[in-house]
Amino acid sequence: MKRIPYLYKAIIVSLAVLSACNQAAEQKSEQFDFYQSPFFKEVQLSGIFPDSKTFVDCIPKQPLGEINNLYEAKKGEEGFVLRDFVLQHFELPVTPVTGFKSDTSKTVVEHCTDLWPVLTRQPDEYDPLSSLIPLPESYIVPGGRFREIYYWDSYFTMEGLVESGQAEMAVNMVDNFSFLIDSIGFIPNGNRNYYVGRSQPPFYSLMVDLVASGQREQFIGYLPQLLAEYNFWMNGADTLKSNYPAHQRVVLMPDGSLLNRYWDNYALPRPESFKPDYELVHENNLSAETTYRHLRAGAESGWDYSSRWFEDHKSLKSIHTTDIIPVDLNALLYHLELKIAQGYNWKGDLQNADLFLNKAEKRKLAINKYLWDEADQFYVDYDFVKGRKTGVLSLAGAYPLFFRLATKAQAKPVAERLLSDFLKPGGFVTTLNETGQQWDAPNGWAPLQWITINGLYYYGYGDEGNDAAERWLNRNKEVYKATGKMMEKYNVLDTMLLAGGGEYPLQDGFGWTNGVAIALQKILSDRDTVSAMKAMAPQKASMQ
Repeated sequence: MKRIPYLYKAIIVSLAVLSACNQAAEQKSEQFDFYQSPFFKEVQLSGIFPDSKTFVDCIPKQPLGEINNLYEAKKGEEGFVLRDFVLQHFELPVTPVTGFKSDTSKTVVEHCTDLWPVLTRQPDEYDPLSSLIPLPESYIVPGGRFREIYYWDSYFTMEGLVESGQAEMAVNMVDNFSFLIDSIGFIPNGNRNYYVGRSQPPFYSLMVDLVASGQREQFIGYLPQLLAEYNFWMNGADTLKSNYPAHQRVVLMPDGSLLNRYWDNYALPRPESFKPDYELVHENNLSAETTYRHLRAGAESGWDYSSRWFEDHKSLKSIHTTDIIPVDLNALLYHLELKIAQGYNWKGDLQNADLFLNKAEKRKLAINKYLWDEADQFYVDYDFVKGRKTGVLSLAGAYPLFFRLATKAQAKPVAERLLSDFLKPGGFVTTLNETGQQWDAPNGWAPLQWITINGLYYYGYGDEGNDAAERWLNRNKEVYKATGKMMEKYNVLDTMLLAGGGEYPLQDGFGWTNGVAIALQKILSDRDTVSAMKAMAPQKASMQ
């Protein structure tokens, strides 16, 4: 599809939206102060809203400073009711009414395709009082409580959009993320101001590759944003020394190589998860600053939360995310370095192309040095503070197969472990630990099925990948037929039960589940078509 490269489109994109984003940045200070106010704390701890995200998605009816002053003046008055005050001064978040009703006589793919309009949001209008960061193009939200765009979710959603003939929307998604990079310097967790301290797993280079891999001009148009994304993750790399080995998201390893970790710029409770964060710290007498930073970094990982980040492999109170060099993050940044090199190569700048190819090669060597566990024959996260592997086996270990980082000798035991230990009746389980956290057993998640199944395909495990895809799709179909819904996650061990864990109820919708279901079904359908054609070939030959 011919598309104006983003670099040029940015010149003509709505100046009003760009201005709005700048105005939104000016509002950030007041909103940031509000999130630390006694009023905000009282509302979030009061239980008025069972989900902490509800309050930060409310739209104030007047500036937050004015509301806060009114609260301070009225809170001591006789008959003051906090809930009444909040409802008087805030508009509750509204989910658009679509009138959509599931028809379980339709296939999962038909249902997911029908859901694209339901999950579509139009370009945003700027509201200085809203926490929403406005976007210039239409986009797909996950669904449920997630009323805004989410970074890593969107790549997997886009895989399904492309396969269902919605390539224009997929490009819109990339252009919205490019807009965020240009406007605020990076892609936040989601387009809300309370997410500005962190990003999410850096899938931007895969998004660009998905929509522009065969279009040189279009791909080169995204090169400035690819570089900005890289600079965000590598910020501070040139300041690191052996006695100061980490700055924000980049870590200097003992051999001088650079790898990355998850981080957040703030060491405060997450506004959208204020109550669980606050209670974890205060009920367990934990260090507030340290714990909040680890919690926020865990949210940046997308795996919020998992035993991957727990020092004791069991309990959230032992979280130590910023001590960890994650397998998935570094595999993603390896891909980003390769795509930047490709952009420079297509641009004719061979010197910079070689520079980034060299960076990618160094990262690949470091991944295989620090994140390959010879004893377990598996890729495992590394605790750089203690100088050892974390010992938690997870589907993050499949990322080096997905990005073709592993040698054939490494891929073989990884694949065997994935198939023997992780593959369950309903698909691949996220980790082998049952902790009650949503990114642990017994749960399976669509993005990790996509990564793992395709990783198997790339190393020649076609039949095994197809079997895993069928198990996952069957799980999707079972729940869909029973409920009329696609879920954000599934119980893959006991297919009679729904998934659980996490800080909020199980959500339906659901963007990335829909995208992966459509894309996996296309793979299996293509396989069946090829098999049928092969079966027909001898018949055709005999008839000639």
